[in-house]
Amino acid sequence: MSETIETIRYTADVVCIRGGDVLLIERGWPPHKGQLALPGGHVDPGETSRAAAARELLEETGIDVDPGDLELIGVYDAPGRDPRGRYVTAAYLVAVPNGITARAGDDAAAVRWVPLGNARGLAFDHTDIVTTARYRLRAPF
Repeated sequence: MSETIETIRYTADVVCIRGGDVLLIERGWPPHKGQLALPGGHVDPGETSRAAAARELLEETGIDVDPGDLELIGVYDAPGRDPRGRYVTAAYLVAVPNGITARAGDDAAAVRWVPLGNARGLAFDHTDIVTTARYRLRAPF
């Protein structure tokens, strides 16, 4: 019997909430270049997913949060969720003060605050992640 070895890449994503809005980035390159997505990215060697989520949020949006303030929403591992191959992400939720601003950095072409109920049609399976966060927050649809 021959076994196929599958490479799995580990990532972390962040649902960052300010008031009733969620912070989204416009992807700067493929896959899904130009589409809106959650801030996030690869977990580096020796790094936890929680630390990676906080680092990626800072690198892509300029928002600095304590990793301890991130609440795990869930793990997303459906085959085919990323066209580059098998990616497993740990998704986190964090709320920031109303006055906080974001700026595009790293691989984000732009950032934008979007009403939580309007965050649909996002890259990858990020709409599903935001929907789970909305249920967690008991936010109106």
